[in-house]
Amino acid sequence: MTFYKKLSPFYNLALLYFIVSFVLRIVLLFHPITQSSFTFSESLKIFSLGLISDFFVFVLASSFLWLYLILISNSKYNKPYGYIILGGFITLLIYIASGKSIFDEYGGALPKIVLIFVSIKTFLFSLFLFLPKQRTKIRFWLFAFVIFLYVLLILQNAISEFFFWNEFGVKYNFIAVNYLIYTNEVIGNIMQSYPVLPIFSVLFIITGTITYFIIKYSRNYIDQIPNISEKLKISAVYCTLFVFSLFAIPSLAKTENSKNIFVNELQSNGIYKFYLAFQNNKLDYFKFYKTIPDQKAFALLKQQIPAISGQNTLQKVNNDSLEKRKNVVLITVESLSADFMKMYGNQQNITPFLDSLAQKSLLFTNVYAAGNRTVRGLEAVTLCLPPTAGESVVKREDNKNKFSTGSVFRKKGYNVKFMYGGDAFFDNMQDFYSGNGYQIIDKSSFEPKEITFSNVWGVCDEDMYNKAIKIMNSEAKQNKPFFNHIMTVSNHRPFTYPNNKIDIPGNIKSRDGGVKYTDYALKQFFAKAQKQPWFKNTVFVIVADHCASSAGKTELPLDKYRIPALIYSSDIKPEKYNQLMSQIDIMPTLFGLLNFDYDSKFFGQDVFKPDYQPRALIATYQDLGLIKDNVLTILSPKQQIKQFQLKLNKKDGVLPEFQIYYDQIPLKSENKNLVDETIAFYQSASYVLKKKEYQFKDLSLTAKNAKLYAKNR
Repeated sequence: MTFYKKLSPFYNLALLYFIVSFVLRIVLLFHPITQSSFTFSESLKIFSLGLISDFFVFVLASSFLWLYLILISNSKYNKPYGYIILGGFITLLIYIASGKSIFDEYGGALPKIVLIFVSIKTFLFSLFLFLPKQRTKIRFWLFAFVIFLYVLLILQNAISEFFFWNEFGVKYNFIAVNYLIYTNEVIGNIMQSYPVLPIFSVLFIITGTITYFIIKYSRNYIDQIPNISEKLKISAVYCTLFVFSLFAIPSLAKTENSKNIFVNELQSNGIYKFYLAFQNNKLDYFKFYKTIPDQKAFALLKQQIPAISGQNTLQKVNNDSLEKRKNVVLITVESLSADFMKMYGNQQNITPFLDSLAQKSLLFTNVYAAGNRTVRGLEAVTLCLPPTAGESVVKREDNKNKFSTGSVFRKKGYNVKFMYGGDAFFDNMQDFYSGNGYQIIDKSSFEPKEITFSNVWGVCDEDMYNKAIKIMNSEAKQNKPFFNHIMTVSNHRPFTYPNNKIDIPGNIKSRDGGVKYTDYALKQFFAKAQKQPWFKNTVFVIVADHCASSAGKTELPLDKYRIPALIYSSDIKPEKYNQLMSQIDIMPTLFGLLNFDYDSKFFGQDVFKPDYQPRALIATYQDLGLIKDNVLTILSPKQQIKQFQLKLNKKDGVLPEFQIYYDQIPLKSENKNLVDETIAFYQSASYVLKKKEYQFKDLSLTAKNAKLYAKNR
């Protein structure tokens, strides 16, 4: 029993972790975003296997606690050992502070982190050594602090998992890893989206209360410090569990194999999911996915894009009519799901301007976003290639000098700009666009008087549009056409925007309000643009970057990828194009409408060409999908392949071309042709990127663009 009590810090914290995890799963189970019902066996699996996984994750997470407790002793402060150890600490501190330590070879923040850590250890050791009468009190408060930190991290992690689920409908994934990089925007978003001070005030009160009780039932460890024999026993038990956990956690993760994605997510452990996401941020297609010979992949791709030849996508695009030298404004709208618009069945009237503009435009009714993040949408309309596994090309190191929509316009003599109301550093947009021949206009380009409202993501859409009109008025005087790509920010949590603009106040932080204000700002932009001399000679392309949510019962829920897209110009006939198409087809189709002749490397196609075959490519960072012939084919890591028959789930009062909901029924037998076609798309896209076949050979403006960006900042 005495030995059992020596384990009290571990099992008391473990009990807290299990209770918090159990409650969290219940909360997420009944969360509105969890659009699913669960059988008894599924519920049992969620909670039983989930609890076992939590146990082993806690074992690994408590390694620092074990190390701290094992090193507690009084004997090390006895003469002469205490002075020898202190001398060692001081020597180590001087070595690290010299700036010539081994840690300095790694650079970055590592030397400072190690210096701070060793400084704290040296200071605490000195207190224990020179204040023996206060040693018990110091040890107690240090023990209390360590327990407090563990309790705080357990509770904070649960809150973070809840908010992440609230945003994305999944446990931690690739996005969570990215959020660690952009702490300013992410922390700012949290501060502006949620009542942080009340939440953290309550959190600290609860943490302090729980810590009090855990210390009450665990302090016997420091009151009667274990001897060497007991510490060896504790270490033997812990190390055995630690090693076993290393094998048990991945094995349990393999049981997350339900057809209902919510079951898998709820069963999983968030901390381990974060670790996996961190490990898998770079996925080599040829290592993790099903492949076919490269020659066969490009042969199958040629059946889809007949103009290509060889193991690349180089093709000549010719048009019979006279080229139109029109200005082009591409607006990618943040998080604009198709089901926000009236035509897709929304009854809340939150996009009145877009609803009316759609009636006057070339409207693409059956478009699917390439991914579920802004960088995927930007990649799709800029590079017009399928979303490859891992991170978007926008955020990769090898992201410059690519064949892009900007390179096509630039070769035609256009001024080319990327405009963003926030800081273009976010999501690596600055590096990507400046490295591909775009001049960048971002928040740093604004004068103080040009900003009427801003939040953590940047200036409001109205301010961005007003800035864009000023720039386009200046460009119109240069006797050159312009291509301006505008990325909006207002329809993003925290959904704050200027008050007294729409009938939903900007300070209530409503998604509906964010959508409606985005629509309102777009209306104001068009009203002002119509008064400019360049308006009649300008084509406007409006498309969402991705949907507002990606959560669903399946890996790739189709309704969470369906987006609105339209092209408006005074000389383009209003009509509806109802064939299935991808976000990567938008710009090649525009080039066709402008009668551009150009050498292309795009996977995206002009959907009005007679050889176009309807299909759409949708993906997460690891699940790669092809929609074709009413079948969804998904490629996943470890060479896994799934196929689903798509059965329309009709919504009353919505026209056939605007129906977006489908049931995904697993195919009884594999459609090998569609599997091979899916592989062909993603393997060939991965191939041309890996082999640097997707470069724009004439691009020699990278250094110049970097200087332009620096000047504009």
